[in-house]
Amino acid sequence: MIKGAIFDVDGTLLDSLGIWEEADVRYLERLGIHAEEGLGRILYPMTLKEASGYIKRHYPIQETTEEIAAGVLEIVGEFYEEEAPLKSGAAELLESLRRRGIPMTAATTGERPLVEAAFKRLGIRSYLGKIFTCTEAGAGKDQPDIYRLAAGYLGIKPQETLVFEDALYAVETAAKAGFVTVGIEEPYNASDKEEIKGLADIYLERLKPSAAFWEEINQISETKRREIHRDDKKNSTDHSRK
Repeated sequence: MIKGAIFDVDGTLLDSLGIWEEADVRYLERLGIHAEEGLGRILYPMTLKEASGYIKRHYPIQETTEEIAAGVLEIVGEFYEEEAPLKSGAAELLESLRRRGIPMTAATTGERPLVEAAFKRLGIRSYLGKIFTCTEAGAGKDQPDIYRLAAGYLGIKPQETLVFEDALYAVETAAKAGFVTVGIEEPYNASDKEEIKGLADIYLERLKPSAAFWEEINQISETKRREIHRDDKKNSTDHSRK
């Protein structure tokens, strides 16, 4: 039986991944510099430090790489505080879980102040009991630490917990840790769509689950519980024979 839910933020609840392609372009525009075509896609795979170095090398500006990074982060912060929209259906999904008495948390690779600002502006902060960040967890989503912290806060087991994620590597991490995974459609991760669909327990092309969704996830949760119980029983029996 599902007793709690953990939501990713960027690409799952918020339609916000695009800002990381646009931020550097907006930064250059503020300086009166026209960015090359496709700059966002060039910089998207880079770290902020790497992207700032690229801008420093390719554009005629006096700012240091540290100043460039700070300027880009300022633009990103403004986006979360003033612009970042909810993904279609997100508010309805949160309300649906609330009506079912399922407590929720958020787990993000982003920074707390930005997420808090966006959630408060959009009126969804009250749905989420606590926001967990990878920075505070001490590991990225290639490790299950943040999901375990969130489940611990809710006081429930992984097999009783939904994890909503749009990124393949995050779905994989949560699945390996025993959580019930819900893959979310996200255009920026379109190349991984089929892999996510194959790996996640359920895949949603839109955030509007049907009654059948809830029946299915509870069945999945029960199956995981039985598998864990069977494995624990087998391990206990094997240990007693030694």
